[in-house]
Amino acid sequence: MKFGKEFASQMVPEWQEAYMDYDFLKTLLKEIHNFRQRTRPPATPRGLKRKLTLYRAFSGLTQRYNQQPIHPSPPDIEEQPILVTSVNRDGSQSYETTFLMQADDGGEYETVFFRRLDDEFNKVDKFYKLKVEEVTKEAEMLNKQMDALIAFRIKVENPQGWSWEDRSGDMTRLASDVAASTAALAASTPAGARASRRVDRMEVIEEGPSIHEESEDQDTEEKEKPVVNNLKGRKPAPLQILNHVKLNNTLETPRSTIKGFLNLPKQTELKFNRENLKKVENQLRRAFVEFYHKLRLLKSFTFLNTLAFSKIMKKYDKITSRNAAKSYMKMVDNSYLGSSEEVTKLMERVEATFIKHFANSNRSKGMMVLRPKARKQRHRITFSTGFFAGCTFALLVALILIIRARNIMGQEGRTQYMETMFPLYSLFGFIVLHMVMYAANVYLWRRYRVNYAFIFGFKRGTELGYREVLLVSFGLAALALASVLSNLDMEMDPKTMDYRTFTEIVPLILVALVFILLFLPFNILYRSSRFFFLTCLFHCICAPLYKVTLPDFFLADQLTSQVQALRSLEFYVCYYGWGDFRRRQNSCSTNDVFKTFSFIIAVVPYWSRLLQCLRRLFEEKAPEQGYNGLKYLVTIVALCLRTAYSHNKGSGWQVLAVIFSVAAAIFGTYWDLVHDWGLLHRHSKNRWLRDKLLIPQKSVYFGAMVLNILLRFAWVQTVFNFKLFALHRQTWITIVASLEIIRRGIWNFFRLENEHLNNVGKFRAFKSVPLPFNYDEVEDKDE
Repeated sequence: MKFGKEFASQMVPEWQEAYMDYDFLKTLLKEIHNFRQRTRPPATPRGLKRKLTLYRAFSGLTQRYNQQPIHPSPPDIEEQPILVTSVNRDGSQSYETTFLMQADDGGEYETVFFRRLDDEFNKVDKFYKLKVEEVTKEAEMLNKQMDALIAFRIKVENPQGWSWEDRSGDMTRLASDVAASTAALAASTPAGARASRRVDRMEVIEEGPSIHEESEDQDTEEKEKPVVNNLKGRKPAPLQILNHVKLNNTLETPRSTIKGFLNLPKQTELKFNRENLKKVENQLRRAFVEFYHKLRLLKSFTFLNTLAFSKIMKKYDKITSRNAAKSYMKMVDNSYLGSSEEVTKLMERVEATFIKHFANSNRSKGMMVLRPKARKQRHRITFSTGFFAGCTFALLVALILIIRARNIMGQEGRTQYMETMFPLYSLFGFIVLHMVMYAANVYLWRRYRVNYAFIFGFKRGTELGYREVLLVSFGLAALALASVLSNLDMEMDPKTMDYRTFTEIVPLILVALVFILLFLPFNILYRSSRFFFLTCLFHCICAPLYKVTLPDFFLADQLTSQVQALRSLEFYVCYYGWGDFRRRQNSCSTNDVFKTFSFIIAVVPYWSRLLQCLRRLFEEKAPEQGYNGLKYLVTIVALCLRTAYSHNKGSGWQVLAVIFSVAAAIFGTYWDLVHDWGLLHRHSKNRWLRDKLLIPQKSVYFGAMVLNILLRFAWVQTVFNFKLFALHRQTWITIVASLEIIRRGIWNFFRLENEHLNNVGKFRAFKSVPLPFNYDEVEDKDE
């Protein structure tokens, strides 16, 4: 793989604008190369061309290999092609390269190259400085959190308190002093660097003796003592910290929502018990893991950009036959980007702290948490996916052949079967189709480097790839098709026709199996993904009592496209709960209770989204959330009117259903294209689209917009009942519901693309982790 592709694949997606623009600099070098090709004198047309090595002096056959090489004299400063200087602009340090050979042919091309190279380096260096300042401030916050945690541990272990003299043995166990590792690190660090300010970040986390106990080996710590005292001289004793600390209620529950609505304080008084200690430790563990991940990405950022500058300068020297790379890379190495060790020191201290406090001094266990291994692509996943896909295709072909061979569609029980069994099995078709669309979304997100795992908040290493999603979907499809075939075979076989009741229960057995697998507590079949789905589903049901996050409202939007699947579940309850399966009769459609619940079931997903919008409107004070909630309210009215028309068939219901459905479709289409996808910007760089696009073909966006509009109006068939083909009513309902699922799959990709580009514009690559302790403002000011 070429370096340009490797460089792009290793970037942090949300920081890609901050990396060096390697491709653009390569185009500038190509311009220099093309100019030199045009102005190069023509080669000698005649004569034998010999390699330059054939004209070199003969070195002799008896030359001894231990002869000392002759070192060439260093080049004159006048022969240097560039001069790199440091300048101050607007109070910040930047670097400027002067090209000293502008009089040469093509000098203006090389001047433009170095000017753009300086812009790229200053951009990278400035961004790195900004991020280092952010992590430094975050390290100071973690320092204070660790002080409170250690004091909290002491208080839980011995609520009566200890005398200062009795702490030496137990403090070693509770406070987990890591001064030994610090001393070893300091011994291998130059004295000047040790005295610098950046070396001693997060020193408080390492619980030196100046806080928790008197040092027993003052000679060893003599060199570190002045620096430590500067940081810790005014800090209180550990147990005194608890006088200025309260617990943050970071867990979003219905109780905390009600407290927030009533403007009650979210901080609670400290209760020293092991349950609270465990919660605090878990929160700080997550904070340290996220902080360490940020440090790793920053370290990768410096390495990749330094390597990119080295590569581009080598290309420049190769094209121009100059020796400018050495001078420029010397400046890079001496800059803040190349010389700062702040991130490396912070990583070492975080590792030492995490291993000591959260991994029981087990380094392998602690590093496994800090650096989780990426999910490996196993061959058995690919094989199983292909196997189940083949089974699904074969069963589908077999089903079609059986229907045609036995002329099932022409028999008397055709209508009865379509009214009873078809709605039961169509549920699995809706689920499988939605999962296949999601698998296609995952594939495209990965291809175009959309960080969907970060956007959804998946735990690193647990997100499902498109192969895993296809495995589950094709496995479910194979089970459903096998169930349909077994049902038909038992119905047609004279020996099993007497077991009609059992044949009717086959779909119910399959649904029960799916629910058992979904709620299975064992660590099999992607347990973390299943529990993540169930958690988001519970938040959707309990809206607006939980804080609305992107996975919650994203799942609620998916459910709005699965209204027909929810009605199929309602039919399961009616068909098997009221005993219709014993007679294979559908009395549900004439039951008033069933009709009432058909309204409620259809409205539930939209009502959940409406409540989520109202919650966000209350918290964020954003008018857009109010307009979005109005969109769902209009959709609810339109859906109720269409359902009422399907039951009553009156012209008045039809007119009202058409008016509100058209209004809801226009409102929803506008919101999809403008707000969710961020398109239809007239004055953008890409006319009628947006400034940044991940897919290079603009026609894809215009085609998606047209397709979204057409699929938005698929409900027209359910209102006007066009007789396009001789299809049963249940078939048309299934087709329209499937088209809505396909529209939702298309919407998913562009919705997350827009979210990803918003994160890129704000360089937002990390989730904010709530901290457990809240310090009093008076204490913060005193410090």
